[in-house]
Amino acid sequence: MDAFTYRRGEMFAEDTALAGIAAQVGTPFYCYSSGALQQQYVALREAFGGRAHIAYAVKANANLSVVRTFGALGSGADVVSLGELKVALAAGIAPRKIVFSGVGKSRLEMAEALDAGIGQFNVESEAELVALDDVARGWGKVADVAIRINPDIDAESPTPKIKTGLRGDKFGILWPMARASYRAAAGLKGLRVVGVSVHIGSQITSTEPFRKVLHFIKDVVRDLRADGHRIERIDLGGGLGVRYIDEMPPTPQEYADVVLAETEGLGCEITIEPGRFLVANAGVLVTRVLYEKVAESSTVEPVRIVIVDAGMNDLVRPAMYDSRHAIVPVKADGGRHTKADIVGPICESSDRFAQDWPLPPTVPNDLLVIRSAGAYGSSMASTYNSRPLIAEVMVQGREFAVVRPRQTYESLLAGEALPPWLVGGPGVG
Repeated sequence: MDAFTYRRGEMFAEDTALAGIAAQVGTPFYCYSSGALQQQYVALREAFGGRAHIAYAVKANANLSVVRTFGALGSGADVVSLGELKVALAAGIAPRKIVFSGVGKSRLEMAEALDAGIGQFNVESEAELVALDDVARGWGKVADVAIRINPDIDAESPTPKIKTGLRGDKFGILWPMARASYRAAAGLKGLRVVGVSVHIGSQITSTEPFRKVLHFIKDVVRDLRADGHRIERIDLGGGLGVRYIDEMPPTPQEYADVVLAETEGLGCEITIEPGRFLVANAGVLVTRVLYEKVAESSTVEPVRIVIVDAGMNDLVRPAMYDSRHAIVPVKADGGRHTKADIVGPICESSDRFAQDWPLPPTVPNDLLVIRSAGAYGSSMASTYNSRPLIAEVMVQGREFAVVRPRQTYESLLAGEALPPWLVGGPGVG
């Protein structure tokens, strides 16, 4: 099901016209489909037949309503910061279903997570093991831990910036060095070793990298058990890719079949941590055309430039990763498509959503939809150029609600304070 479809030449989110939302909340804004979020989660859950614990990767989209949608379906949460932990708890995720990942957990974050009673820490260095043991003993608690293994396996992701399981990456501990880390962990009274964690990257569009890492992890589990460790859990991270333009990622069933086949007989609980897969295509970024112009050049053909009111601060993926998002008009007028660069108002040349993208003629106030913006849109947004964070909307059928209001200019400035020598206005002193 595609929640964003044309009806009588106009794009709807489920049963709600995007133009109608824009008229009420202004532009730009993110729009999420409640039905699409639920559909993605259920498809993954059913593919595994209840044989895997799903912990939504909150970093993909930390909107409270999005996280609560998954929590209501039984999801856990994979968090990488104290802020994400608080979002997960506020969304109603049971603490025992929360996994705390990340290479740089502070002692404060460890203490808050222990106090909340989370289910597992994924530890990524021996120094972190020592710190977590110290914090846990100080709180009179024992932390359940899985050590993240770096398998030195290529995720075959479209950019090196989202690969996380190669030698030299900051994530995890290389095997066999990790074997010594397990021995060290076993001697720390504030820790209980319960499993193995691995995550090799994001936007994986083939089952082969998953198969390779699972084959590797099977041997790791057997070696650790031979060393006397009680390995009860395997945390496989996330990484399942989605279709942005023309990608053909594995289906949930194809992914599940590989995971279940490769882990059969190990007697381990399986945790997966999908993020992008659950939210990317359940959200769009709606933006308004400001101007259109032609840039002349002495070396290339004239370039058609469409300037919109959304910027790279609202969706940084194209600037950061050279990623591609489909862009379509809200009203399909059938006009002849010509290639255009679609850019924002940010004072950066990298503020470009698409290059040579086919688009019909536009005039000011036309609405465009940037597809697949549910993942790493709002969660990576900033106030660069002193632009307030934009509104977030969730749709269910014919209803919509603003689930995060547009930031005001007043609130943008409210968090700042002048030092004493500047109080009193310009020119003082």
